[in-house]
Amino acid sequence: MSRRAEIAMSPEELRAFLDQELTLTCATIGPNGRPHLMPLWFIRQGDVLASWTYGASQKVKNLERLPQATVQVEAGKKYKELRGAMLDCDVEIVRDREAILDIGVALAYRYGQAPAGAPPELVRAGAEKSGAKRVGLLFRPTRIVSWDHRKLGGRY
Repeated sequence: MSRRAEIAMSPEELRAFLDQELTLTCATIGPNGRPHLMPLWFIRQGDVLASWTYGASQKVKNLERLPQATVQVEAGKKYKELRGAMLDCDVEIVRDREAILDIGVALAYRYGQAPAGAPPELVRAGAEKSGAKRVGLLFRPTRIVSWDHRKLGGRY
């Protein structure tokens, strides 16, 4: 009997998990038909995950051809600690400069590249410099599978 329902995260648990973890793995389909996996830093904007990457990257080329991806965020080392979520997503490539910079600024604050309390204009200037060749990516989930093995209490 499947124990999937026992280990699924509630929507609140999933949001908290995504806010805690720092790296997602993004799977797109490459030109050879095989998955192309790459790590990305991300922010959560409601139910959408946002990131940025270089516009000339393979993942962007893949998304231009097929704007769908599966992303996974995971944590834990031992089986009884494993937590994660796999999200099938429709993906929007953001090319609007201001929107891209908004993502870059949010990433800078989240990942400590901009100290808390840093003047927003300085953080934005840094995003402008490092984001000149970047595009934004908005991952809109169409299906979510989550797991939290800690809910099993050591039982398998």
